[in-house]
Amino acid sequence: MTLWGGRFTEGPGDALWRFTVDPSDRRLLHDDVVGSIAHAAMLERVGLLPSEEAASIDQGLRVVLDEADAGTFGFLDTDEDVHSAVERRLTELIGDVAGKLHTGRSRNDQVSLDLRLYLRRSGEERIAQLKDFVASLASLADDLADVLVPSYTHLQQAQAVGLGHHFLAYAWMMLRDVERFGSCLSRVAVSPLGAGASAGSSLPLDPELVAADLGLPAVFANSLDAVASRDFAAEYAFCCAQAMVHLSRLAAELVLWSTSEFGWATYADRDTTGSSALPHKKNPDIAELARGKTASVVADTVTMLTLQKGLPLTYNRDLQEDKRAVFHADDTLSGALGALREMIEGAVFHPPPPSPWVSALDLAEVLVKRGVPFREAHKAVGGLVTTLVDSGRSLAAITAEDLAAAHEAFQPEDVSVAEVQRSLDLRSTPGSGTPASIADQVQAIAAVLAGLG
Repeated sequence: MTLWGGRFTEGPGDALWRFTVDPSDRRLLHDDVVGSIAHAAMLERVGLLPSEEAASIDQGLRVVLDEADAGTFGFLDTDEDVHSAVERRLTELIGDVAGKLHTGRSRNDQVSLDLRLYLRRSGEERIAQLKDFVASLASLADDLADVLVPSYTHLQQAQAVGLGHHFLAYAWMMLRDVERFGSCLSRVAVSPLGAGASAGSSLPLDPELVAADLGLPAVFANSLDAVASRDFAAEYAFCCAQAMVHLSRLAAELVLWSTSEFGWATYADRDTTGSSALPHKKNPDIAELARGKTASVVADTVTMLTLQKGLPLTYNRDLQEDKRAVFHADDTLSGALGALREMIEGAVFHPPPPSPWVSALDLAEVLVKRGVPFREAHKAVGGLVTTLVDSGRSLAAITAEDLAAAHEAFQPEDVSVAEVQRSLDLRSTPGSGTPASIADQVQAIAAVLAGLG
């Protein structure tokens, strides 16, 4: 069934049908029916549908909605899209009066509404998943606050932190992802219904009435913009991509940590795979795939942006391609959040202690506290490091004599600063990697999550 055959003398050809019909929009079925129920109610209230016909349409649509939600709705190969499928099924249920449902509406404003309703629902689900992931990371951070590890710059050991601090970094990143999705959904939740094909209608439609029924806080301001724009969908794809990039960075570290070279983590058998050739292998495939799938979600965002480039106003069939990209981005993020969360919750972390060299900056800061310019302090400790390396020793083996030779401002008791735990305990800046800071961050994140509801 098509919705446009009135001026044609023959049906669509096979080549046209195969190339132009895309079943991707079938997942909009629930939203298409919900939007249609609200549209029909508005038509009745403005006097464009008699009450008995409106009641019949409403009753039929609710049967279709039940079928959609139960997964029993039957699409046919002859359904051009989800809109025509709904009208075809409604006609089967209530007869020709179903043809009045499309009064004052175009597929142009209808599909925009459907996509907005869908993304609003899926966006709330992604926000819930992200919040659960953040809560898992915070719980893990709390458990691992006292486990000392090196932080890294350039993949070289830099300063000592609690392992919990490392996980909290990702928790804060993903809280920003929650904020991004929330902000995006405020722009998604705008009703385009009433814009029609491009420039509104001569019928006495009430767009605000439909928006209120659908729980959408705003209606379109410009009919051309309403049917032509997909920036809300592109922004949603970007939110997915940025969240996937954060997950990809975490995944990359989870892969490194499972190697014998790092030896930081062991993952549960249920969350790993084996090798067809190497019996000893235990592969972190969830993390590797999350990292790999990020590339396609970034590509989805580029697709959404490029799709809109150069399109004259208003609707063009090019925009049919938006759904596959944004649905794929959304699905991939959902799957990655679920799988990676299970992986980290089932992991056992056993990192080796940091190298003693991670205390070098703290030794330099001892001199700074005594009035030595930082550049001079940096040079003195750098010389100390060179001396120790040349003699085959590390900072763990320094003596008071070594310090005195490095700079006159050192005191014998400064030897203790070279101890990694002591080095960490000296940190006083907010948000640093001390156990106390980790505890503060865990509480702060709990408060943010509680405030988000």
